[in-house]
Amino acid sequence: MAGEDFPSVGDALGGCVIASQPALAPTPALQNLKITRAPSLENLNTTPKDRTCWREKSLRRLFSLSKSNGLSKTEEAFEDNVRVSIVEESIECLRRNDLGGYTIPAHNLYPFQWNWDSAIVAAGWAVFDEARAWEELDTLFSGQWEDGMVPSIVFHKPSTTYFPGPEIWGLPGNPSRSTGITQPPVAAISARFLFEHTENVKLAEKKMTDLFPKILASHRWWYKARDPENKGVVAILHPWESGMDNSPSWDAAMQFPIDNLPPYERKDLHHVNASMRPTKDTYDHYLTLLYRFKAENFYDSEKLYWVSPFRMTDLCTNSILFRANRDLRWLAIKLGKDDVVKEIDEWLDRGFEGFRQLWDEKSGLYYCQDQLTGKLADAPTSAAFLPLFAGVASKDQAAKLVENLRRWLDNVPFGVPSTDPKDPRFEPLRYWRGPVWIIVNWMICNGLLHYGYDDIAQRIYDDSVALTSNAGLKEYFDPKTGEGCGGELFSWTAAMCLAWLDRPNAISIGHKMSGPKIHLEQDSTLPR
Repeated sequence: MAGEDFPSVGDALGGCVIASQPALAPTPALQNLKITRAPSLENLNTTPKDRTCWREKSLRRLFSLSKSNGLSKTEEAFEDNVRVSIVEESIECLRRNDLGGYTIPAHNLYPFQWNWDSAIVAAGWAVFDEARAWEELDTLFSGQWEDGMVPSIVFHKPSTTYFPGPEIWGLPGNPSRSTGITQPPVAAISARFLFEHTENVKLAEKKMTDLFPKILASHRWWYKARDPENKGVVAILHPWESGMDNSPSWDAAMQFPIDNLPPYERKDLHHVNASMRPTKDTYDHYLTLLYRFKAENFYDSEKLYWVSPFRMTDLCTNSILFRANRDLRWLAIKLGKDDVVKEIDEWLDRGFEGFRQLWDEKSGLYYCQDQLTGKLADAPTSAAFLPLFAGVASKDQAAKLVENLRRWLDNVPFGVPSTDPKDPRFEPLRYWRGPVWIIVNWMICNGLLHYGYDDIAQRIYDDSVALTSNAGLKEYFDPKTGEGCGGELFSWTAAMCLAWLDRPNAISIGHKMSGPKIHLEQDSTLPR
């Protein structure tokens, strides 16, 4: 069958209220918490509607930890102000990065609308502006192709601060002016969260009715264009499609020859130190794929599957797609679209089988797989834990994953690093080769709670609080020092502060992702 009952992703995003919060021993990150935050953004006049919720609930955990750590009342009050400041700064960050119906990840570094960023950012908007949250998804899907693909980037307005921009992708026939590749399909997960936690039922029903066929078309595209062999798991054809662009999982598969490329200038290095970004050799391989796809005609997605020199089964993409299928099924039932439930069940059934080939019993980890060679990538990355988010791991597999995760966390003050800190490819500052990403922490934490590993979920939550408290709304963080890296005032980090980190009661001890409406033991929307 398609799997056991599974609750809403919103339960770990927030919305659960528990009467009391137990005092816990401080985790390593909070034990060493030393607030060094910069002042809030200038001209900040916003007061989030849930500021009281923040003070009364989110700070309760930080206070209980700081008291047990011997901080004075003055220091506690300062932490109070810092955490409230982060909520306000997060709201102002989203507003600052709002370019009129869509949110850019960060000014200059990422000046367009990114696919999975926007789907995640919608959850942050929903905390204080529900209509704007739905608009984020609407605008993203305005760039959907006729075949159902949602591109990785939609170029709504021109910008000279990013490479490669629309002039390189060269798709004048596509009215949305987008890239010709995609990204992990988070939209159904975000849409369920918005729909399930709405305060405006009429608006949510209208928006979801309009969005549902578009999201369904996107999922159908994934299976038609990226799983024509019915493996049960889909392929990515470019590292950019994974979202984890620079993962060591791609190293072996990226050994194809580099073409004779036209001269180019990387704009990212004007905004971020080169030590935090992919190398030139990696970028040459990225662009080789881009130009080869362009020569083969981006519009023929099914042909690209067979001709691409890079074809990987990515754990991140497949875990998100599997979880999104679960949430799409839930939405179908809620909207009375029972005719598509059987189709989604078939995706789920095949997906369970497909994930089996990605498991390595000896190491107790999942790995990405090179579809051209059949070999598992030998890189232990944080994506290995995302099948917990999908809910495809068995209890035994979950136990082995958690054993590995505990070992990783024993070796760094802040988790979860994007590569095993004991692996020689671990680079704590470089993009997706070591740093902590708050969005990945949330997905892993969500999965851990489903499997009953509350203590380690708590550690990851506390680390995420400490990182954002110290370094602010950065793109990613050094797991060894807590230093913020990459882009400044980053939208999806802000969204996670609003939709997850300000609701710690949603992950308190003993609470396994059960929300105010759909509880683990009550969620009968999935077949057993």
